[in-house]
Amino acid sequence: MDATETTPLRAVALVCTLSPSPAPSSSHLLAEQTMAALSDHGVSGKVIRIADHDVRPGVKTDMGEGDAWPEIRDTILGCDILVLSTPIWLGHPSSIAQRVLERLDAELSETDDEGRMLTYGKVAAVCVVGNEDGAHKVSADLFQGLNDVGFSLAPNAVTYWVGEAMQGTDYQDLEKTPEKTATTTATLAANTAHLARRLKSAPYPASS
Repeated sequence: MDATETTPLRAVALVCTLSPSPAPSSSHLLAEQTMAALSDHGVSGKVIRIADHDVRPGVKTDMGEGDAWPEIRDTILGCDILVLSTPIWLGHPSSIAQRVLERLDAELSETDDEGRMLTYGKVAAVCVVGNEDGAHKVSADLFQGLNDVGFSLAPNAVTYWVGEAMQGTDYQDLEKTPEKTATTTATLAANTAHLARRLKSAPYPASS
């Protein structure tokens, strides 16, 4: 077996539910399922619910005393994979997911000695849950933002579940995970881990 296929990887999942712990959360559940699927490919890590932390608004790496983002950012930079999990609200990612992207915008000016953003070589994936159509639109928004700030995306880098419009069932209320969602999560995990290992062994070239 190619040695790159067994290289240990680290991941962090940022859950962008509006509800702080210990409130149940469908986007937290799908993030945990995605992390479990990644663990099948030698990926370890943790889940962080952003609503549990004082992440200040802004576009700097550190917004001053009390800002929780610098510690979260250190975790992201110490990982190979970032999973961003969000509910759909009014057809869009949650406001917390947008705040995460805004804080990641600071990475545009943070580079290594060869001019590459510190996020280069890191792979991102997305989880989306909601009770309305819109998972593709939400993932497209997040994909573009994550790519803009330096993350790479594997094929099929989103897993999602959306219920019928105008009804009250949440993902966390289902008796079991739908087969299609489970299969999609497994594909996301396999492709994301594969790409992360390839980038770890063959970094992007220096920026000119």
